[in-house]
Amino acid sequence: MTTGFERDRDDVARGAKAVVVYPDTGASSRDADARLAETAGLAMAIHVEVVDRVAVKVRALQPSTLIGKGQLESLAATVQMAEAELVVFDASLTPVQQRNLEKALSAKVIDRTGLILEIFGERAATAEGRLQVELAHLDYQAGRLVRSWTHLERQRGGFGFLGGPGETQIEADRRLIRDRMARLKKELEQVSRTRGLHRDRRQRAPWPVIALVGYTNAGKSTLFNRMTGADVMAEDLLFATLDPTLRQIALPGIDKAILSDTVGFVSELPTQLVAAFKATLEEVVSADLLIHVRDIAHPDSIAQKDDVEAVLRDIGVDASVPRIEAWNKLDLLDEDERTEMLGEAERREDVVALSALTGDGVAGLLDTVAALLTVTHRRYVITLDAADGAAAAWLHAHGEVSSQEIDGDTAVYEVRMAERDYERFCQRGE
Repeated sequence: MTTGFERDRDDVARGAKAVVVYPDTGASSRDADARLAETAGLAMAIHVEVVDRVAVKVRALQPSTLIGKGQLESLAATVQMAEAELVVFDASLTPVQQRNLEKALSAKVIDRTGLILEIFGERAATAEGRLQVELAHLDYQAGRLVRSWTHLERQRGGFGFLGGPGETQIEADRRLIRDRMARLKKELEQVSRTRGLHRDRRQRAPWPVIALVGYTNAGKSTLFNRMTGADVMAEDLLFATLDPTLRQIALPGIDKAILSDTVGFVSELPTQLVAAFKATLEEVVSADLLIHVRDIAHPDSIAQKDDVEAVLRDIGVDASVPRIEAWNKLDLLDEDERTEMLGEAERREDVVALSALTGDGVAGLLDTVAALLTVTHRRYVITLDAADGAAAAWLHAHGEVSSQEIDGDTAVYEVRMAERDYERFCQRGE
């Protein structure tokens, strides 16, 4: 049964007309059109109809409205002419600025953080994802009671930035928010402990863990599906994947590895989300190798790379962790650009150019990953009973057997493998 909240939210969110605004302070390395295009894409990801995009040059940020009086009047005229119900600011707004802008524009206003949280609220599919998003949402809401929300003890879907029961909850008790946040944090701590146990079990196995990271919509999930044969949601859509997915893959010289697909990053990722998704992002922190998937056809590919690296630093990824750049979406380049990118990738040891969509170059990525993971492997000469088929099979499964000689009842194997695998082999009979 559809609740009143869901009806209100759908009436506003789906198909609502919106104007996207980028207050250009000159601080961003990207041009205004690129920022507007990204924010419009974020808005369309929650089924909003973007009817206009406006870049506003801001010489001095105004504490009350962010933009100047004349710019605000011009924007109000644009909103009225477009009959827009929603104005999305590609910036962080204070509660006071948000309230003043709504009065001046006669439309609902959300900022970049609110927009991203709304997307996450709609996309979270697992219980863990919903917990993380709700915690981030409450953290964001705690300081701005101008937004509408229903009683926290009632179960409901979504988080209502674009709709809800109106302003009747402004007087809601902040203690209720704090109590709910405390409960969510305890639940997420349990999730984190469970993930930690799973990681410890994998490390004792031990299988190398490879994490795909990258800007949202760079093609991580498509590459994940290509490498594993899985069917993770992969669409030309910002934040198509939120919940981490792990699958087993085989690599040359490595019988088993774990590949992890993680949430996409974005510029100015809300701090609330980084904190709330800590349990998820720990999969990246503990990885043995990172594959940074880049949309090499995107005009802001370099800026997106910098944003991803910034988030990796924020969540505590050690700079010494090996990483490869997967220059994805070669299929979108023209012939000259493609030739140039392939040449540049060929000159670099840490780059593989590919198309996850067509599969072109993916085999080369697997070879490069295997080479990096086995670079510390050593050569061992192992003598076995010729009839010990189980031990021989173990060596073939966990190492690279370069030669084997059988002399009567004795078999001698020359194997390259990780030191930890050799130690495991020696302890098999104990």
